[in-house]
Amino acid sequence: MRIITFLFLALLVATGPGVASESRTSSVRAILIVASNQVGESDARLASYEPTLRRILRFESYRLVGEDSSRIAVPGRGRISLGNGHSVDLDLEPGEGRSLRARVRWAGNNRTLINLGHTLAPGRPAVLAGPSTGKGDEVWGVIIVVE
Repeated sequence: MRIITFLFLALLVATGPGVASESRTSSVRAILIVASNQVGESDARLASYEPTLRRILRFESYRLVGEDSSRIAVPGRGRISLGNGHSVDLDLEPGEGRSLRARVRWAGNNRTLINLGHTLAPGRPAVLAGPSTGKGDEVWGVIIVVE
């Protein structure tokens, strides 16, 4: 009888939530930018993202303002501070293949600017367009990349 009880308990432990909910971590990078319709050269640090920025935002030039990265558990939550009072909160869950389902909250100066769901694929930048910076035709933007 003790052997049966022991085997039953061993089976429960082996099939418990610790085995079924295996987690991983992902490195997420976020970049705060300013997009402008003023003709000029874009920030060289954004060169690899410029074709995507032009296709999505359709501005003339782009300037990097702040950036940071974080390792976030999947599933899990994390925050990336970008400077200038901006931050990105991410709630990540596994998606199809290597992609992640993300709940993204971009805040600036203690105010939510964007709150949306998005699928993030490794190496494929997601671009969020934000509000005006208050300086002419400039707008804030955020690039999010899962590495």
